[in-house]
Amino acid sequence: MKTLFWFRRDRRIQDNEALLAASDASALHSIFILPQNLSELTPLKQASLVESARSLAADIPGGLNIAIGDAAEEVTRFVADNGIERVVATRSYDTEGMTEQAALGERLYAIGVPLELVGSYYAVLPGTVRKDDGNPLKVYTPFYRRWSDQPISTPLRLDPASVNWAPARLADLPNYPATPFTVKASEHYALETLSRFLERSAKTYEENRNRTDLAGTSRLSHALAHGEIHPRTILASLDDFAGHEVFRKEIAWREFYADVLFHNPHTLTEYFEPRFASMRHDDPSEQLERLAAWKSGRTGYPIVDAAMRQLVSSGWMHNRARMIVASFLVKDLHFEWQVGAKFFETHLTDFDPASNSHGWQWTAGCGTDASPYYRIFNPILQGQKFDPKGDYVRHWIPELAHIPGAAVHEPWKLVDGLTGGYPAPIVDHARERDESLARLEEIKVKG
Repeated sequence: MKTLFWFRRDRRIQDNEALLAASDASALHSIFILPQNLSELTPLKQASLVESARSLAADIPGGLNIAIGDAAEEVTRFVADNGIERVVATRSYDTEGMTEQAALGERLYAIGVPLELVGSYYAVLPGTVRKDDGNPLKVYTPFYRRWSDQPISTPLRLDPASVNWAPARLADLPNYPATPFTVKASEHYALETLSRFLERSAKTYEENRNRTDLAGTSRLSHALAHGEIHPRTILASLDDFAGHEVFRKEIAWREFYADVLFHNPHTLTEYFEPRFASMRHDDPSEQLERLAAWKSGRTGYPIVDAAMRQLVSSGWMHNRARMIVASFLVKDLHFEWQVGAKFFETHLTDFDPASNSHGWQWTAGCGTDASPYYRIFNPILQGQKFDPKGDYVRHWIPELAHIPGAAVHEPWKLVDGLTGGYPAPIVDHARERDESLARLEEIKVKG
């Protein structure tokens, strides 16, 4: 059967269940659709998408068909133009992905072509892990226990030479603006990254994963977000070391958030706990200077500013830093979590819709699990604890490079601390913490 495989967030050849299901085609075409707003994305996000597509095209014998635009429209056009008899893709479980696949399914049905959705981007299908009464879980720890009991298959293998690949139409990938560094994006690089992590950092992951100044994380989030590696492949490589077990739990967090979003698709942009929608928040349009200071890394709190500059400069931010800047935006500046989530979506090259929305809601105290609203991160203490020597701050904030050691986290206390042009704090954390708790009391009274 003449088949089209639609690559989405599964840009790899190996451990790809849907591609394996399509590999028996008499002629297998492949296509990847770049978003129609590609030119509006940051240069780093454009580069991450284009380079991921470029590497995939190089791995497929015969190449990859590439288009820019609405996925349902472009895939349907290709099907009609090339006499395709079926379309196969990995099933999406996030809000936008499901909507996109539903739109394509309707178009293909109208012309008599089936859309087969196979597998997922996860080790355990969202919706599988449930309570004994059949309801979904809202708390991570019991989810993790039940998720751990689920059977997870070994990584799936495909011999590319055994597939009858149809030659792709020759097309140049779009250019993108200059980036500060070369973006590496491919299945091969993802596997190399996993290998380096297992060799260098995995055994000490438990101790070092929260240290912003150390290379203690896996750096696999980009590859997972683009589907250049499947979590099955990662889980199969882990042993019984304490660090490996903590990393396994981080993979499960990703799957937990995917499960939560699948059951609550509205929470991509709306509150998981609706009562927090009635909380008194500041209007960003009336506090433009404060919002701009957060976005540009000039709040006067070094750990917050270093993280925001890392994000804008590199398209990535350390996970601990993500929680710190999220807490600052919601609980020190009193903006709604969606403001920050949208900014992250704009800049993160490892953007994952479920993890982004629910990570923000967790820190904002309005999401899943037992992270109450009154857990408010002190940006000074967070810096001292997770960047104890100040190396992370000095790397990203050259205005503070002259300050040695942990003193860099409170530069306003030094005679020459702000002489390099770094700003004083734009808010008083202690006062804003009290204000946040007062606003929480207001909705308790309403409730």
